[in-house]
Amino acid sequence: MTPRTATLIGLTATLMWSLLSVMAIATGRIPPFQLAAMTFAIGALAAALSWIGRPEAIRALRQSPLIWVVGVGGLFGYHALYFVALRLAPPAEAGLLNYLWPLMIVLFSSLLPGERLHLHHIIGALLGLVGTVLLLWGNTSANLASGHAGGLFAAFCAALVWTAYSVMSRRLKAVPTDAVAGFCLVTALLATIVHLVVETTVWPETALQWLSVIALGVGPVGAAFYTWDIGMKRGDIRVLGAASYATPLLSTAFLILAGFAQASANIAVAAALIAAGGLIAAKDMIWKPN
Repeated sequence: MTPRTATLIGLTATLMWSLLSVMAIATGRIPPFQLAAMTFAIGALAAALSWIGRPEAIRALRQSPLIWVVGVGGLFGYHALYFVALRLAPPAEAGLLNYLWPLMIVLFSSLLPGERLHLHHIIGALLGLVGTVLLLWGNTSANLASGHAGGLFAAFCAALVWTAYSVMSRRLKAVPTDAVAGFCLVTALLATIVHLVVETTVWPETALQWLSVIALGVGPVGAAFYTWDIGMKRGDIRVLGAASYATPLLSTAFLILAGFAQASANIAVAAALIAAGGLIAAKDMIWKPN
């Protein structure tokens, strides 16, 4: 697999994650940790079905404790911190801090062996950040209460955790992507424990809600993590980081199409900035394909 192909595969995670908001709304009033437990379990099961006839895939679960800490810590740690942030701080402000992770991935990629950070990577990531700020700016509150500090800190920590998980995946590129299924399963178990402790169980009430839960587990909380793993380990990590700013933009677009949000001039300008940032960051891949 060439780096260009792996990068394109990794980019599909951005598309799948952009569907998360509209799908999550369609699931109804399921508490966040319960929804995480259900969807991560589905994601793990879907991956396990692909192991039929591939015994080597099962052997991929035989990893050192460090690998399990990185994998489960990244998946469960990120989602747990982000859920806490959404509970303790306004969603827009928490989202802005959380979406520092694409820029962090671009910057921290320079610490990886054999990776060089060029000016166009930084410019692309910064344009994406500006576009994301503009996209969410209209939804931010005028004043933040002091009680929101914990939530904002959790959002920033979530960004750090996802950055660390993504960048370290590159260092652990020898670990097969099939191992992600194990990380998803343990994440589902941990989310179940937290759910039973702090939440009240609410089951889907309609066929559409059940289908939305299944779709979430197969796509944004399933396949997306596997394609992201491939992209991080074998693709251009700098391009993937900068291109990830398309996620909130595409998410907003899908919410507009579904009737949950309205189009605005802010969205149009943000779209131009994020698209320009992605193209600039991917300059080498576009003009010099591998």
